[in-house]
Amino acid sequence: MKQPLDADAMAEAAALLVGRHDFTSFRAADCQADSPLRTLDRLAVRRDGDFVTIEASARSFLHHQVRNMAGTLSLVGLGRWRPRRVGEALAAGDRSAAGPTAPPEGLCLTAVDYGER
Repeated sequence: MKQPLDADAMAEAAALLVGRHDFTSFRAADCQADSPLRTLDRLAVRRDGDFVTIEASARSFLHHQVRNMAGTLSLVGLGRWRPRRVGEALAAGDRSAAGPTAPPEGLCLTAVDYGER
């Protein structure tokens, strides 16, 4: 039996990731970015019936950053982590401090906006 996710707790945890941070804890080991610094403009979590939707917006992401954030937020949603632990994982600057990489199934890119040129 699947356990429902606590979307409110996930949203509380997601808010800790918004802003400019060193996202080392949420990047893949083989990430080739020169710097782990990224500005996460939006990380919203909401319940849509039986589904929990996570929407992330940023100018750029690190390799697997969104999947790693989603996997970490799922631990909060399942009640295995308190929301503040996500902030602690971020501050650790160590991939092993964060949660698992979410599988690609169920994740989709919905938009790319390059702004006016």
